[in-house]
Amino acid sequence: MANRTHRYEVEVTWTGNTGSGTSGYRDYARDHDVTGVGTPGKPVIPGSADPAFRGVPERWNPEELLVVSLSQCHMLWYLALCAKVGITVTAYTDRPEGTMSENAEGSGVFTDVTLRPQVTIAEPDRVDDATELHHEAHRMCFIANSVNFPVNATPTVTAPKAG
Repeated sequence: MANRTHRYEVEVTWTGNTGSGTSGYRDYARDHDVTGVGTPGKPVIPGSADPAFRGVPERWNPEELLVVSLSQCHMLWYLALCAKVGITVTAYTDRPEGTMSENAEGSGVFTDVTLRPQVTIAEPDRVDDATELHHEAHRMCFIANSVNFPVNATPTVTAPKAG
């Protein structure tokens, strides 16, 4: 298959002007909306900063969205790989966690993300195969291949008992 290039275009609109713009660090809200460009019907993602940086806890922050992107990418690859080899996934849940270290001047860097997929498959005799496919999903994940910190996966795969 030939190499292909994909482009992704979104729009981020700051909605946090409380009347005086950014006249002071405490004078504006961090609220913003993320929308698709040229993709009608996608819901708006309400964004803000992490509450530690004066954000609104009820809105998604960029750090959470990075962690969820890694989880989604891994899951989508995993499901595709299972389908390809005839493993039937009947349930999949992940509770990923990312760690960011803040530097003295206020910048920060992610140090790691751990995915914790909980997978149920239909075939009890394929649990080992299904567990192993998490390594391939990680290798194939576009997002994990694009970050400069470790992304670990500690999957659990179960199946109903036979008979």
